[in-house]
Amino acid sequence: MHDDEQDAAAAGGKHRASGPSGRRRWTWRAAIALVLIGWLVLGSLGGPSIGKLSEVQQNDNANFLPKQAESTQVANESAKFVDSKALPYFVLIERDTPITPADLAKVQAFAERIPALDLGGGKKLGDYLTAPIAKATPSGDQKALLLTVQVDGDRADEVVEQGQTVLYAVAKALRDDIKQDLTPTGLQVYVTGPGGVFADFVVAFSGIDGILLGVALAVVFVILLIVYRSPILPIAVLLTAVFGLALAALVVYPLAKNGTLQLNGQSQGILFILVVGASTDYALLLVSRYKEELHDYESKYRAMRVAWRASIEPIAASAATVILGLLCLLLSKLGSTKGLGPVGALGIAGAFIAAMTFLPAILLAFGRRIFWPSIPRLDHVHSSDQVGGRRLWGRVSGLVGRRSRRVWAITALALVACAAFLPTFKASGTSQEDLFLNTVESVTGQEQLAKHFDAGAGTPVQILTPVAQADQVVQTAMKVDGVASASASVAPGVPPKVVDGKVLVQATLKIPADSPDATKVVKHLRTELDKVSPDTLVGGNTAINLDVLDAAQRDLRVIIPTILAVIFVVLMLLLRSLVAAILLVIANVLSFGATVGVSALMFNHVFKFPGADPGIPLYAFVFLVALGIDYSIFLMTRVREESQEHGTRPGILVGLAVTGGVITSAGVVLAATFSALAVLPILFLVQIAFMVAFGVLLDTTVVRSLLVPSIAHDLGRHIWWPSKLAKHP
Repeated sequence: MHDDEQDAAAAGGKHRASGPSGRRRWTWRAAIALVLIGWLVLGSLGGPSIGKLSEVQQNDNANFLPKQAESTQVANESAKFVDSKALPYFVLIERDTPITPADLAKVQAFAERIPALDLGGGKKLGDYLTAPIAKATPSGDQKALLLTVQVDGDRADEVVEQGQTVLYAVAKALRDDIKQDLTPTGLQVYVTGPGGVFADFVVAFSGIDGILLGVALAVVFVILLIVYRSPILPIAVLLTAVFGLALAALVVYPLAKNGTLQLNGQSQGILFILVVGASTDYALLLVSRYKEELHDYESKYRAMRVAWRASIEPIAASAATVILGLLCLLLSKLGSTKGLGPVGALGIAGAFIAAMTFLPAILLAFGRRIFWPSIPRLDHVHSSDQVGGRRLWGRVSGLVGRRSRRVWAITALALVACAAFLPTFKASGTSQEDLFLNTVESVTGQEQLAKHFDAGAGTPVQILTPVAQADQVVQTAMKVDGVASASASVAPGVPPKVVDGKVLVQATLKIPADSPDATKVVKHLRTELDKVSPDTLVGGNTAINLDVLDAAQRDLRVIIPTILAVIFVVLMLLLRSLVAAILLVIANVLSFGATVGVSALMFNHVFKFPGADPGIPLYAFVFLVALGIDYSIFLMTRVREESQEHGTRPGILVGLAVTGGVITSAGVVLAATFSALAVLPILFLVQIAFMVAFGVLLDTTVVRSLLVPSIAHDLGRHIWWPSKLAKHP
């Protein structure tokens, strides 16, 4: 028995006239085999690249700022004052009681061992030191000692053993030796400072390839089991996501390795989520339409051809919208944000290609049996029969048809009320202590360091000034509130080093150098020093944070209008309507405002978050508007199709009824996949997870289900102006 005959038997059909001829059937089978083999080859090539993405990450904020940023200029110029770029690790040793001479001897013995510590691969820590280990500095209360280990920052990304970089290996070697020799003496010891914090970031993102992807796929699998009530179909959809990710990684890895694009831990995690979520959304739409057509066609090939042709336009438009929206991030001043644009766009492209090639092939390879045990029958049950029926989306469409004006007025009012809290969203940055949601040694060490030393010790503000104004710059800096000390000398009595007529003044802050308040001090410092000399530049870690904040605010002003313009053009071309495009853009902007407002309430009063990264609003906008518009695209393309047959108002109700289940399922899947970001204990990712998950659910359950169809129904045929449909009843 041929495949079509088996399908017909499974469907209960009696006629085979609609099936392809024997020659065409073999052509289909050959094409299916070629597609599946091609994807197996791509998967085998791209799979290893997924695991290697973490090897080509760049996580240094300084690398992400534009060359013209003041802190970048200082970083480049200050390199002339030292032999190499130093990455400091602070070793804080403390007791509840004053440090004893025996403690001091133990610490000194530890300091002498540091250069000989083994990093693995035959490398010693001393191979990477930029300066000898100085004697421990005692605190004013005599209860703590501070050692500074200066490592060559330019070599921090070198791999020493089994994928471990120097950055991580140094922190591990220090901590292992401390645990063995210092901790047993009763001393409390912490490895902190910039090096320690970056090493803990490596730990936080370690396993991102497996953990995040595994959680996302597991969540999606459970949801698909509930949606499809089939044990086979979810596996086919998940394979589509995995192959889409493999294709994306196959392109992203070499580009990141060669420096063509920038990849960091955050963008890698978002790449995984985007591909899994988008490919699943596309799969849900295609599978739903394919299953629908199987009720009308005996041949699985004809059913797929009709379903594919009907799905390709909305799915392609959806993918194009997200890709173009992400590529707008190339306008960003921040390298981290700019890097996410092409990385995410390649991920969406991989998801689209996999969903439109691999998935149809695997669906056809299995035939109707892939839906087992709920195999679709050849019964000619039409989608339009659902309007006003007892099922959920039939009732929703009936409500929209009866009370359209009341529905959209109440819905819009509720969204505006939520959006009213948008100004309370805090996105001025957070300190390093707040970046981690779990307890990490470097953060605890920073907190303890601030109890014994000036909070800004070890991470000074760097001021580059002409030598003639050096003394005046030091005096002015000392008068700025929040500055503890300032000096152009590397040691007392030692004259400052002069390079190209300039000297480097270092100022220590009274408050933690990475805190939002510290950026205010640096901003005030820049203002005062500009009065001394316009050639004076202020840099350092705190200045980098300030420049990142300024760049992020500039990006919001430039990129958001650009994305809206791009989306508007895509919608207008897709729907052939100016009015519909305006409606969808306004609806999704309102949805975004409501999401940020609710997020502000949750972050400030429920989760008690200290604030948010400056890039959060832009990231949330890109994902919510570019991804959220997908569901309105899926709805309105079907509405347009049904309107051509039934008229606009009946077409709106039919489109809502037949797409309600699949679009809501797609929204739940995308929300669940983004929620998987919360498994990583990083504040930025947890906040993105909440905002996108909530926003997508709001889009699918309120905006696409109630607001958009009710306004469209109220407008009637005018929704299609100026296309020909606007002239039809």
